[in-house]
Amino acid sequence: MEKILITGAAGQLGLELTNALITKYGAKNILASDINSKSAEKFQSVKFISLDATDSDKIKELVVSEGITQIYHLAAILSAKGEDNPLFTWDLNMKSLLGVLEAAREYKLKVFWPSSIAVFGKDTPRENTPQNPGMVPTTVYGISKQAGEQWCNYYATKFNVDVRSIRYPGLISYSAEPGGGTTDYAVDIFYKAKENKKYTCFLSEDTRLPMMYMPDAVRATLNLMEAPGTAIKTRTSYNISGISFTPRELSEAIKEHIADFKISYQPDFRQDIADTWPKSINDEVAQKEWGWTPEYNLQQMTADMLKNVKLKS
Repeated sequence: MEKILITGAAGQLGLELTNALITKYGAKNILASDINSKSAEKFQSVKFISLDATDSDKIKELVVSEGITQIYHLAAILSAKGEDNPLFTWDLNMKSLLGVLEAAREYKLKVFWPSSIAVFGKDTPRENTPQNPGMVPTTVYGISKQAGEQWCNYYATKFNVDVRSIRYPGLISYSAEPGGGTTDYAVDIFYKAKENKKYTCFLSEDTRLPMMYMPDAVRATLNLMEAPGTAIKTRTSYNISGISFTPRELSEAIKEHIADFKISYQPDFRQDIADTWPKSINDEVAQKEWGWTPEYNLQQMTADMLKNVKLKS
């Protein structure tokens, strides 16, 4: 039986993946961790520990003491928040990944590590962005993810570490509030729509970005990790596609449920970041190698988000 350590488990992706892994492997085989000890309250059914993901010695200690066979390394500082402290972002994102890869090399672990569309940049074709285009990322988050992809490929080819990765588009979920990403307007807008029926967007109305509803993202992750090793030919990170839309298109979808919803636009520094990212993603390689295909469209995602978003009392 697999025994899985999740770093950054209290984040948007971490909460959803933890629940999915509990369902698949059983609570006793999941160890959730996050640097914030207060996150323990989010994990009632599994063992939780407060863990600094850059503490490589502690990670190795946990691998041995807990009999860990897989690590889902999700801890990172995201794009917009990372620009507030670039050097710290680089240090945390890179040091934590290298510690996990070293543990995987030493103890023969299977690793999942998330990359992002932030690896792309101004030299990347923005329509139908291919698997291996030119990449000149414009944020320290994107730089760290691009470098991380190369480190994953290096450990896979040099040391035969079974590390697998997805370049996530913007992720949309009702289980966690926005975490500091450029695409997080597409989460926050649902809270504001239910709270007071209006929202001020930090991107312009026609900014098209690739997004994905969290159930699709979780399913993609599990499908990738369950695929036979012989099928995984890409050891940097896979493009995957979900839904591409603009703030205006999302607001129109919300208006189908909340007729008097109002949106206004005040683009800020995140607009410059978004303008270097893809509008749509070509994921033919993931389709071919491990059978990826999304299930949710904009209307299905919008209806489910409005049904499930819970406002703070």
